[in-house]
Amino acid sequence: MNNMMSILFASGSESKLNELTLHRTTASLPFGGRYRLIDFTLSNLVNSGITQVGIVTRSNYQSLMDHIRQGRDWDLNRKNGGISVFPPFVYNSSREVYKGKIEAIYSIMSFLHHSSEQFVVITNCNIATNIDFGKMFDRHIETGADVTMLSHEGFTTTSRRIVIERGEDDKVKDIYETEMSGEDKKEISLNTYLIKKDLLIELVQKAYARGQVDFEKDIIFPLVAEGRVYAQKIDTYAAIIDDVKTYYNESMELLREDVRQQLFSAENRIYTKVKDSVPTVYGKGAHVQNSLLADGCIINGTVENSILFRNVRIEEGAVVKNSIIMENGVIGKNSSIKYAITDKDVIISENREISGFSTYPIVIVKGKRV
Repeated sequence: MNNMMSILFASGSESKLNELTLHRTTASLPFGGRYRLIDFTLSNLVNSGITQVGIVTRSNYQSLMDHIRQGRDWDLNRKNGGISVFPPFVYNSSREVYKGKIEAIYSIMSFLHHSSEQFVVITNCNIATNIDFGKMFDRHIETGADVTMLSHEGFTTTSRRIVIERGEDDKVKDIYETEMSGEDKKEISLNTYLIKKDLLIELVQKAYARGQVDFEKDIIFPLVAEGRVYAQKIDTYAAIIDDVKTYYNESMELLREDVRQQLFSAENRIYTKVKDSVPTVYGKGAHVQNSLLADGCIINGTVENSILFRNVRIEEGAVVKNSIIMENGVIGKNSSIKYAITDKDVIISENREISGFSTYPIVIVKGKRV
């Protein structure tokens, strides 16, 4: 789809991801044993033929730069198009970093003007799904919409969710935002929009001139009232990762075979930074059940219902259940870890017992020794 470009927002959920984004931006948050959250969005774009990608950062973006490099692992290291990373601009009267997406897009107007593509995909980097933007584009042209947004069926949470009501013709009839968790599934926006570039520039310039900053409330919501927004619902797995609870819950969803098949489709691969690692070694005392293990691990203890990233070491007598152990983690002899998320380079000493709850997992910050 050479007629589409994309703008990605690397930040936005750091306040609720707490310790997990203390040293990184949301886009570079490890997920699924070997990936970063941005891998899913970048892979979806490349698989859909979109190769002009602008990434807007806000803070703590060094790990993101280290991960994407020049975009080679996604075939985005090219002379024409490829990845453009925009550091945070000071672009308002109070001399602060951009307050919302409107200011952020306004700060990269030259990027939009100099791109030859006529349509823009705007999305966050905290969405784990496997989709074809080509189908979204076809539907956008077919309906004649000003904006087409992606949605899925899910639950509202205590983080911001945009709920929509869609008519039979896919036109969005009603839209509102909520930060209250609910027990009934609703149609939730994935904060992903397809819009004509000229229209986007016009809308952002008008909103910026009025001092508006919220892209959804100040641009999308009024367009819905005018009957100019359509929605395309995704029926396969899709997740918004924007707080510790959703990060933990959606990580645990990957232990289900049907979810893995939907997310890591053989037809459309999810690409990531390539690291050459040796295979995982299972010792005589190893017991592993219903878990995802990356390369380079050494397992001499028990691992159940857990996700282990690269080069994790589980020593003799150690028990890891319902937990996420990130890269280079060490669980010492005879220690017990349950309902926990340990960040990179965390060492749990011998004979320790750490236990959270499924609704409130314990997070241990990067590089800490317990």
